[in-house]
Amino acid sequence: MIHKRKLHHYWTVLRPVRPWYFLLLAAVFGIMAVAGLRQNNFTALRLLDNVHKVDQQNGDTEAALRELRAFMHGHMNTELSGGPNAIKPPIQLKYRYERLVQQEKQRVAAQNAQVAADGQRVCAGQGDFNGCVQQYISSNSATERMISDDFYKYDFASPAWSPDLAGLSILASIFSIFVFLVLTVIERVIRSNLKA
Repeated sequence: MIHKRKLHHYWTVLRPVRPWYFLLLAAVFGIMAVAGLRQNNFTALRLLDNVHKVDQQNGDTEAALRELRAFMHGHMNTELSGGPNAIKPPIQLKYRYERLVQQEKQRVAAQNAQVAADGQRVCAGQGDFNGCVQQYISSNSATERMISDDFYKYDFASPAWSPDLAGLSILASIFSIFVFLVLTVIERVIRSNLKA
């Protein structure tokens, strides 16, 4: 058993360090964590909006996607799929896909126009001109290739914890609560032993 004189010495050393200081620190770090988490989410949404704008303007979507992916992989609370009615996956290059579909339609239309012209040239002077042209077109016409939209949809994962402002503030808040609890227990043990 520790002698009362030693306990009194420990008490005089420990008394200026109040446990509620650490509880206050935990609250401050908690507020910083919430602010950091909010900022991470807003930044991810801003970068997603930038991806959509770049896609609409037919710009460098790869660079915009890389910037968004790098941010999301390095920061917590950047999940973009929110709510049951949200689009899945949350990042879709709609305009790029629509441009490619339109290009495919134009390619097929141009190729089929050329086939029709070739058919008229090949069938010129034959007895059943219209039948010949129809036969030539049906055997040589182009069809649209299906463009899969899977290559224009993305979903990036957000880490559960990251060493940014939010993550470090969460750790500091948890540590402060732990120190608060330890100091509170030590203070009560010392007080009870001094009274005995």
